[in-house]
Amino acid sequence: MDDVNPLLPAGYDVVWGVVAALPLILSAVAFVGVVLSPRYTLGGKTLWIVTVVALPVLGAIAWLATGRTARLRRDLP
Repeated sequence: MDDVNPLLPAGYDVVWGVVAALPLILSAVAFVGVVLSPRYTLGGKTLWIVTVVALPVLGAIAWLATGRTARLRRDLP
C-alpha cells in the first residue's frame, strides 16, 4: 500500500506556492513603502502606485531600487 497522504502537498507544490507568493509580497512591500513615503506628493505617489500595480515585479523592483531614499543625518555643529 502507498503511504502517501493525498492531503499533504508535495515538495514541488510548496516551492511553486512560494514562487507565486513572492511577487505578491514584493508588490505589497513596495505599495506600503510608496504610501508611507514622505518624499513624494500625492501625484508622485499616484504614479508610483500605478507603476507598482501595472507592473507588479518590475514596478516593485524599480521602487525598491530608486524610489526609496536613505535619509542621511548630518549633524553639523
